[in-house]
Amino acid sequence: MGSSSVKLRVGSLFMNVGKSEKHDPDIRQTPHVNINPFTPDSLFLHTSDGQSRRRKRTYWNDSCGEDMEASDCELEDETIRPAKRITITESNMKSRYATEFHELEKIGSGEFGSVFKCVKRLDGCIYAIKRSKKPLAGSVDEQNALREVYAHAVLGQHSHVVRYYSAWAEDDHMLIQNEYCNGGSLADAISENYRNMRYFTEPELKDLLLQVARGLKYIHSMSLVHMDIKPSNIFISRTSVPSMTSEEGDDDDCSSDRIIFKIGDLGHVTRISSPQVEEGDSRFLANEVLQENYAHLPKADIFALALTVVCAAGAEPLPTNGDRWHEIRQGKLPKIPQVLSQEFLELLKVMISPDPEKRPSAVALVKHSVLLSAAKKSAEQLRIELNAEKFKNSLLQKELKKAQMAKAAAEERALFTDRMKTRSTSQNRTSRLIGKKMNRSVSLTIY
Repeated sequence: MGSSSVKLRVGSLFMNVGKSEKHDPDIRQTPHVNINPFTPDSLFLHTSDGQSRRRKRTYWNDSCGEDMEASDCELEDETIRPAKRITITESNMKSRYATEFHELEKIGSGEFGSVFKCVKRLDGCIYAIKRSKKPLAGSVDEQNALREVYAHAVLGQHSHVVRYYSAWAEDDHMLIQNEYCNGGSLADAISENYRNMRYFTEPELKDLLLQVARGLKYIHSMSLVHMDIKPSNIFISRTSVPSMTSEEGDDDDCSSDRIIFKIGDLGHVTRISSPQVEEGDSRFLANEVLQENYAHLPKADIFALALTVVCAAGAEPLPTNGDRWHEIRQGKLPKIPQVLSQEFLELLKVMISPDPEKRPSAVALVKHSVLLSAAKKSAEQLRIELNAEKFKNSLLQKELKKAQMAKAAAEERALFTDRMKTRSTSQNRTSRLIGKKMNRSVSLTIY
């Protein structure tokens, strides 16, 4: 391979290593590609003794978040070490945003930049495009932007994590194409509830806690932590679930909304081991993180999740500092203006315990007895959806059978018509043979 051309596809980057002239065949030119620090596969891209590995297969995620086939990125006797990291400026290209997307509206803004609701011109689907503030190249924000891209690419697809599609740079801006969540953020829902003088009910709060815990369980299982769980980073996807009806196909008025909570904004994600912690919102920050004790980072996500649920329950805005801030870090729940069961309050209280080791893990939360009713409800919801799909399939089978019967009847009518035409033609031919144009036979025999 020393004299051959090596083409390496990584995400949307295409790097070509040309022929080396007058070089030792064992010396390889190194392709300039970023190595994702969050994926375990990156650990196998080089060896400690510097020796190349034989036909090591590495799997990458492409720009749509789907796994490539092994043959697309199989390397023979090749060790990949980036000579330098690809910066935002180096990956600039002609405006893909204007070419591929039609901007519908601005749906949010924050520390990172702005988020726009866009329709992709090619497939006609709606996406959320996050566009960073300018300038970005060479700044600390660039590192955070790349960190979010890395985290999204590694976490792939999970029902409780906002789906990532692609990312690119143009004019010193980082753009990230994510799943569009039609229900907005949990922060938006809390604000709407506040204006209408209502709160999430206890069953709704348990469902929220259970779904986000499932998302955290997945993130933590990948040896990563989110580090910025809060209402504005939890997004809502509303889907209409049809119910069973006695009337064929008439389920317009018998549908219910299913709410799915998804974790987004992965700009603070870091590894559990050897973390590079970028502190998130101080209102949801666990005290041990502030003290730079990173021995139990997953429990910091649990702490923030408890306060997120407290906010959804209708509590007053959380303090950024001061006495109330310290009281919460001592294990005292903020005042909640609705009656919740004691067992649920105790769960929330242990989730904000000053001792992170006493807080339940995401795995324990998903199996917690207090949330069993919410889990049962989720299972029941899945059964409802399954029954609805079976009902749809039954209707489709009936319609298919009707169509087949109608087709068979039409074919039978066409065959009958052809037979009648054939019979009529045969009769006409016979009449010509024995009809009026033929001389009649007359007998003259006289007896």
